Amino acid sequence: MSKLEQIIVIEPPYDLKFKGPFTDVVTTNLKLKNPSDRKVCFKVKTTAPRRYCVRPNSGMIEPGATVTVSVMLQPFDYDPNEKSKHKFMVQTIFAPSTATDMDAVWKDATPDDFMDSKLRCVFELPTDNDKMDDVDATKAAPVLNSTADGTSAPKPISASMDDSEMKKLMDECKRMQYDVGKLSDENRQLKDEGLRMRKAHRSDNIVSSSGATMSKQHSSSSLPSLLVVIAAIFIGFFLGKFVL
Repeated sequence: MSKLEQIIVIEPPYDLKFKGPFTDVVTTNLKLKNPSDRKVCFKVKTTAPRRYCVRPNSGMIEPGATVTVSVMLQPFDYDPNEKSKHKFMVQTIFAPSTATDMDAVWKDATPDDFMDSKLRCVFELPTDNDKMDDVDATKAAPVLNSTADGTSAPKPISASMDDSEMKKLMDECKRMQYDVGKLSDENRQLKDEGLRMRKAHRSDNIVSSSGATMSKQHSSSSLPSLLVVIAAIFIGFFLGKFVL
């Protein structure tokens, strides 16, 4: 048994499963339980930080408490033939009972104090049975949410808070996805503008070269005419002398 397993209990312990379709944000939960009588600090890291949104990605777990970490996978083009190489690591450390500054706890710790647990990401498409289960759950929802006298049962406060928090996280992920798309569009526009400027610069060089060539040709063509005029003046001058 590793030191990490003695400190916290991770659920799921080995695989983080994400069930498609992956055209929208897909969320899975990671539960961290602290069965010890000491405070535990944790950090959640991934090999693909741009593909996931993790909330919370760090924190402190009180003795006997459990923290739920929401891991949100951003939309992408799923290829069933491609194996996922994404991994997550949960890093934990014991914290002093009076600790309030987590940054100081991590800074003062030595490498031997760190305890790590790695999980791999698994992508799955929903099966026909899963779709049938979703339909059955939707049909059963009105019955479960109603009381014996036919009135709607009040929604638990904790569930309501979880749904509200999850909605905020989903909105944040969508906003981040929109910002990334906007930055990509701006980058593409800058590239196109740079290409147009380079083409315009080349066209200006060609026009300048053409103008210089035409000027030289005009100068060279006007030179013989000037010589003819000068020769005619001299001939007229000499003929005038002989006639006189």
